[in-house]
Amino acid sequence: MSAHASYRTFRTARDLLLRYGHDHAKAYAEFVWPKLEHFNWALDWFDHIAHANHDTALRVVRPDGDQTVSFAALRADSARLAGWLRTIGVSRGDRVLVLLDNQVEFWELQLALMKLRAVVVPVFTTLSPAGLAERAERAGIRHVVADAEIATRLKLPIEPQVKVAVGADVPGWLNYADAAGSDVEFIPEGPTGADEPLFYFFTSGTTSRPKLVVHTQVSYAVGHLSSMYFNGLRPGDVHVNVSAPGWAKHPWSSLFAPWNAEATVVTLDTRYGTADRILDTLARVEATSFCAPPSVWRTLIRAGVDKHRIQLREATSVGEPLTEDIVATIRTAWGVTVRNGYGQSEVTAMAGVTPAADTDPTSMGFALPGYRLVVRAPGGAVEDDDLDEGELCVDLVDRPLGMMRGYLDEAGPATSVGSGRLYRTGDLVRRESDGSLRFLGRLKDILYGTGGALISPVELERRLSMHPAVDEVAVVPVTAEAAAPVAKAYVLLAVGWNGSAATAKGIFRHVEVTCPRQLALIEFIDSFPRTESGKIHRELLRSYPRSVQTEFRAADPSDEN
Repeated sequence: MSAHASYRTFRTARDLLLRYGHDHAKAYAEFVWPKLEHFNWALDWFDHIAHANHDTALRVVRPDGDQTVSFAALRADSARLAGWLRTIGVSRGDRVLVLLDNQVEFWELQLALMKLRAVVVPVFTTLSPAGLAERAERAGIRHVVADAEIATRLKLPIEPQVKVAVGADVPGWLNYADAAGSDVEFIPEGPTGADEPLFYFFTSGTTSRPKLVVHTQVSYAVGHLSSMYFNGLRPGDVHVNVSAPGWAKHPWSSLFAPWNAEATVVTLDTRYGTADRILDTLARVEATSFCAPPSVWRTLIRAGVDKHRIQLREATSVGEPLTEDIVATIRTAWGVTVRNGYGQSEVTAMAGVTPAADTDPTSMGFALPGYRLVVRAPGGAVEDDDLDEGELCVDLVDRPLGMMRGYLDEAGPATSVGSGRLYRTGDLVRRESDGSLRFLGRLKDILYGTGGALISPVELERRLSMHPAVDEVAVVPVTAEAAAPVAKAYVLLAVGWNGSAATAKGIFRHVEVTCPRQLALIEFIDSFPRTESGKIHRELLRSYPRSVQTEFRAADPSDEN
């Protein structure tokens, strides 16, 4: 298939989703993943839409002034950079560690590495030296591009062949700025196989050691057509996303989903991304779409969302369960409904509450176009009937394009993503009466109470978040001595509340209304441990030392009070 044919095939699939943006059923019934034997998203899609296109592709908001760059400029600059990188030794298949924040150079570099058919390995700039060394070793890094300040102190277990610093000169490193003066013409090295690796992502590791996910030239770039549809993006939109490079959500919502839609990407340098600056940005750039995890939505609410005139068409949330209090507050302040979506580092957006969906916006919504989702008993057979409650699985009989190639580990790239025909997400869900899905929690977090009744940490968190004393909460299973695990809530208190026994008692009573005898313990904390992507680090919470001096216990049912 020629490059032009690949472009047309991709565009046809994209346009169908745009056409049925407000008809989920029609989009789901008619959409099929494009069949692509060869495809390079940067060359076969981005360069086409960027040709002579002087509309703004990217706007990076910084305290010293916004940086804006057009589609046409990014097309030319990324080709020049790709040519220069090739001359200094970066080749097809090389794994490149990228340590940059939200800055124009990061987008230029991603496009350039795609054009070179190198493998992009983005990691958080805030990682510890030990964390960086471990990830570099596991990914088999060959080259590194880093912010100059990071480059001065970077120590890796294996000396990279090529080291490029962005910003100031660093002894022993090449300077990224030298690429601007390169006159080497970039010529693509033949057609790009659709199954060639493109991205290595480390999962967030909220409940276990981070896994290393391998995505191909099509699985993340083309696979995010589903994410474009969930976000409700259209050509000409101004899309603001809050996430940092290193999280798989970053290329989802700051690269592929918006540019698949030919929208403008607006991002904030996360080093300066305060709540007030985010709110100011949404108003100033006249954003039409905004996506952020629940932790960020809560930060904005604390800063005072009612003080800003924000006129969004679309508002979305992913990463952690969305709660009713966030939806209600934003709807009252801005007149827009925050919609929940669901995906993993291993898979693109596979379920969500789309713009036309008539369901609870805090649910997982419905399967997105291109995904067949089934609910099975954990460890159950492929042929089993669909359940109303069980583990969410992706049916691989017609493998969705947004599925990863596999995990990279000591044995090399995995070629299988599940047992037989199913990819098992490890998440427990319930199918509601309208067919939508409700997230109940990771399988390893689920508890069982008296008589084997299921206790969902997520549903407990939803109920807890409705109490006025609770600003943020996480429920995890904990074990006391030889007893069975019980549900414990770690609570960050709202302003004006104190961590007294009376407050704890009031919260317990509030939970008992809908979740009787499910919550056993409450502990008030000053802050949550978080992963680099900002998610609550539940694995660390589970391992917190326990003390009767800091815990409050639920009253015994026989208690008169």
